[in-house]
Amino acid sequence: MYTTINYEIKNKVAYVTLDRADKLNSFTPDMNKEVIQALRSAEKDSEVRCIVITGAGRAFSAGEDLAGVSEDTDHAEFLRQRYNPMIKKIASVEKPVVAAVNGVAAGAGMSLALACDFRIASEKASFLEAFIHIGLIPDSGSLYYLPRIVGHAKAMELAVLGEKVKASEAKELGLVTKVIELENWDEEVAAFSERLANLPTKAVGIIKRYLYESTLQPLDEMLEKEAYGQRTAGLTDDHQEGLKAFVEKRNPEFTGK
Repeated sequence: MYTTINYEIKNKVAYVTLDRADKLNSFTPDMNKEVIQALRSAEKDSEVRCIVITGAGRAFSAGEDLAGVSEDTDHAEFLRQRYNPMIKKIASVEKPVVAAVNGVAAGAGMSLALACDFRIASEKASFLEAFIHIGLIPDSGSLYYLPRIVGHAKAMELAVLGEKVKASEAKELGLVTKVIELENWDEEVAAFSERLANLPTKAVGIIKRYLYESTLQPLDEMLEKEAYGQRTAGLTDDHQEGLKAFVEKRNPEFTGK
């Protein structure tokens, strides 16, 4: 079904693994299409309650495979057709999306990681806004997400100077939630993603949607959205389970419904 990625579901988590290890998981047109296809599959699957994007081998993704870029490339259409739909899909999926950054995330690979809702990193991971080194600007949502995550001044520094950020520094900057030792990588990624998968999924989706919208909405409108969203969450089975578990003094068992 897929030629450039692997897709599998374990314990309510869909794992999307970029699988061009010999090319550091650099993107091709097929890979962009297949990532979008996998995200759509996970979005529609009621059994999937968390999505993990990671890379095969020693890299998360080195960005675009520059073998496909020439002096005749229309960079605007290139982005509109290939990368922008992928970034928009991550934003629109109302399930948590985790970037499990196992190695270098450079260029569009870093943009992909930034677009995810959570980033966890191997101790060997690194982040690089590589665009400036070939005379380009960060794209694929990088200029949207980066300042929101690290602030304007640091975003300017990373985008213009194009210096590599190691995993430990990424943690200090708030780029990643946690740094994981190599020997514990698979277990820790599974534990983190399964924790998300066992949360009340509809509530998580509403939180994700409104956090995006809050950057463009005045307070009055956000207060009304919160009221509407709270009513929606209040009608879920998970809310009733949460109330029941609270009264019974036990941990809730959410089903995502």
